[in-house]
Amino acid sequence: MAGQLPVSPLALPMPKLPPIAGVRLATAEAGVRYKGRTDVLLAELAEGTSVAGVFTKNLCPGAPVTWCREVLPGGTARALVVNAGNANVFTGAAGARAVEATAKAAAATLGAQTGEVFLASTGVIGEPLPAERIVAVMDQLKADLTEDRFAEAAKAIMTTDTFPKGATRTAKLGGVEVRINGIAKGSGMIAPDMATMLSFIFTDAAIPASALQAMLSKSVEGTFNCVTIDSDTSTSDTVLLFATGAAGNKPTEDPGQLADFRRALHEVLHELTMLVVRDGEGAQKLVTIKVEGAVSHASAKKIALAIANSPLVKTAIAGEDANWGRIVMAVGKAGEPADRDKLGVAVGGVWMAKAGGVVPGYDETPVVAHMKGREIELVVDIGLGEGHATVWTCDLTHGYIDINGSYRS
Repeated sequence: MAGQLPVSPLALPMPKLPPIAGVRLATAEAGVRYKGRTDVLLAELAEGTSVAGVFTKNLCPGAPVTWCREVLPGGTARALVVNAGNANVFTGAAGARAVEATAKAAAATLGAQTGEVFLASTGVIGEPLPAERIVAVMDQLKADLTEDRFAEAAKAIMTTDTFPKGATRTAKLGGVEVRINGIAKGSGMIAPDMATMLSFIFTDAAIPASALQAMLSKSVEGTFNCVTIDSDTSTSDTVLLFATGAAGNKPTEDPGQLADFRRALHEVLHELTMLVVRDGEGAQKLVTIKVEGAVSHASAKKIALAIANSPLVKTAIAGEDANWGRIVMAVGKAGEPADRDKLGVAVGGVWMAKAGGVVPGYDETPVVAHMKGREIELVVDIGLGEGHATVWTCDLTHGYIDINGSYRS
C-alpha cells in the first residue's frame, strides 16, 4: 500500500480509555511489514482471566484463528499478541510454526502456559509471517507493559485504517462498578461473519467464560455481523473478550444480574461497529439501511445486506443520486419473499415509493439535500410481515479502488 492514507471524513476522535485492572499493554516496532511505526501489541492479563471469542466463518482461516479456536475451550487467558502487516493466512505449515513460536515466546516471557496465549494477525495474505521479528521484541514489550496504553494499542493494530478505534463503558454487577474497554481495527474486506476486523474487549468484571461466550456471541450478531463494506468475509476476523475479575464482584452467570453488563457490552460493540463503517476504505458516507415488513427478522437481514452489498446502490450513494430503482433491484435479487406491488422505499425519512409505485406528489428536493450529507438512511418496507433488521455500510468510491489496487505495493 503506497503512501499515507488521508483520514476518513467520517472519523471520530479516539476517546480516553481508562486503565482496566488486571490488564497491562505494550506496543513495539517489530518491522513485520511496516517501517517507522508500531506493529505489534502485547497484552498481559491477570491470572484467572476468563475469555470468550468469535471468529470468521471464512473456510480458509488464518493460522492465528485456528490457534485461538483450539485454545479457547480452556477458558482462561494470560496474554494476547497481535501483529499488523501480515495476516499469516494461506501459509501452510510455516504459518502453524509461526503461531506456535509466537505463543511459546509470549508464554515464556510472562510465565504463562502456551494454551493461555491468544494471537491475531492482520495484513497481507499468502506471505510467511516473520515470527522471529515478533519474538525479538518480546523482552522489550514486557519491559514496557503498563495499564494506560489503550490508545497506542489501537494504533499498533491498524492496517488500512485511517484512525484508531476505541470505546468504553461502565456497568453495575452485583453492586460493584465494572468497566469495559474495547479497541478495534477494520477498514476493508468487511462483511458479516465478520470482516478483516479485529476487536479486543477487556473488562475487570469477574464473569465465567461460559457466560462471557453467550453474551459475546449474541451481541456480535447484532453489531459486527450487521456490517458490510465490500461483501468480502476476511480470513482473519477475531473478537476476543477478556474478563480479569479484578473488580472484585462475585462471579455470576445469572442473566438478571448480568443485564447491565450486557447492555454496556452491547454499547461498546455497537460503537466499535460504527467506527469500522466510518473508516470503510474510501468511504465518504455512512449508510444505515433499515428493512421492515419482511416475513421474518432473518429475511429482513438478508434483504438489507443485499441492498448494502449492491455496487449499483453504493455507487449511486457516492454520486449522491437517490436512485430508488436500484434499491428495488437489490430487494428482488435477495432471494427472500417480496412483492413488487407492496414495496415502499424511503430516503432520509421521505417516502419516495409506496405500494409498488411512486408516491403521488413526491418532491425530490429534501431527498437530494439528504443525499449530499455524510450520513444516509434508507428504509424499505417489504409489506409482508413483521420482520425487521438494520445493517450498516458505506458508499463505494474511487478511493476504494485506489487503496486496494496498491495494497501490496
